Amino acid sequence: MSHADKRNKFLAVFEGIREELVAHMKSEKMPEDAIAWFNENLIYNVPGGKLNRGVSVVDTVTILLNRPPTDDEYFKAALLGWCIELLQAFFLVSDDMMDGSISRRGQPCWYRVSNVKGLRKVHNIAVNDSCMLEGAIYHILKNHFRRESYYVDLLELFQEVTYKTEMGQLVDQITAPEDNINIGKYTLPKHTFIVRYKTAYYSFYLSVALAMRMCSVPDVYELNGKTVEPYKEADRILIPMGEFFQVQDDYLDYHGTEAQIGKIGTDIIDGKCSWCVCTALTHGTDMQKQFLFENYGKKGPEQGMKEQAVKDMYDDDEGLNIPKRYEEYSKNTVAEINAMIELVPEPDAQDELKGDRLRRDVFRAFLSKITDRTA
Repeated sequence: MSHADKRNKFLAVFEGIREELVAHMKSEKMPEDAIAWFNENLIYNVPGGKLNRGVSVVDTVTILLNRPPTDDEYFKAALLGWCIELLQAFFLVSDDMMDGSISRRGQPCWYRVSNVKGLRKVHNIAVNDSCMLEGAIYHILKNHFRRESYYVDLLELFQEVTYKTEMGQLVDQITAPEDNINIGKYTLPKHTFIVRYKTAYYSFYLSVALAMRMCSVPDVYELNGKTVEPYKEADRILIPMGEFFQVQDDYLDYHGTEAQIGKIGTDIIDGKCSWCVCTALTHGTDMQKQFLFENYGKKGPEQGMKEQAVKDMYDDDEGLNIPKRYEEYSKNTVAEINAMIELVPEPDAQDELKGDRLRRDVFRAFLSKITDRTA
């Protein structure tokens, strides 16, 4: 199945979810304008991204089963995938407000939409809208999984990963508050902590862990005389992979175009604790560091000029050369992750047929999706 066909099949499930959520609103006797608003919230914020997180649940289930899923298995995996996309939408709507972002996925951020179905502008209603996107996750889980043996595991995964992500967001916000930027606090270890909590758990670990629970992969099992803890194995590999993904995002924010990444990069003007600036501060000369203190995260009439000056310093072949450092980082990181994958104990042919054992191809599939990406 082509990537486009896989995406379209996954999108078809969203329509059913949207209808189900709107029907629930109607059953609660919500006013028509509130129902229309919530419907628009879902359409605008949930299905417009690359959908990699959601589709990865289906892909992982397929790899674990070592066969195409049945219609029922596909539907359940896709439901879990869309729950991750709802979680992503919840994070992005609220994050865009906190950051004062302008665009997302090639359109205005939700809080900046000036007219929703002729009702009014969104503005601060986006706070509640983001919470409703999160609430929809638990409605779907209850409706479709409450009779499954792994229902509580699903609830715990979503709650724990959401909490970890919010921890990362907190550290990010207090490390780089917009009204008091101090890049002297920025270090590569601090960046690693933020991105592991803010991005890696929900963008990488969650998809695989949900698929593993659905396929009845146990917490511990014996394989060829070895004790395997598959969820710890997944954490060991997927969290560094998620860190790599966020470093890519940081690099593309400075080096990519709006057409490539679907948004206007604002990390430099916003003074974000980005991999690029942490790398520059780690390897730069005293003069280069002073230049960053004077130009990074500076808003005002000259912000465009200061932003371009920072980019020019990043680009300097004879100086910081962030593109070259990024290329070296990417090459080394991919090699390290591949080495970790090779340490995962592989099930034999008989165990593969059961579908309840972790396989290296789960991680290889994830890594192939993000290696050399440009968006």
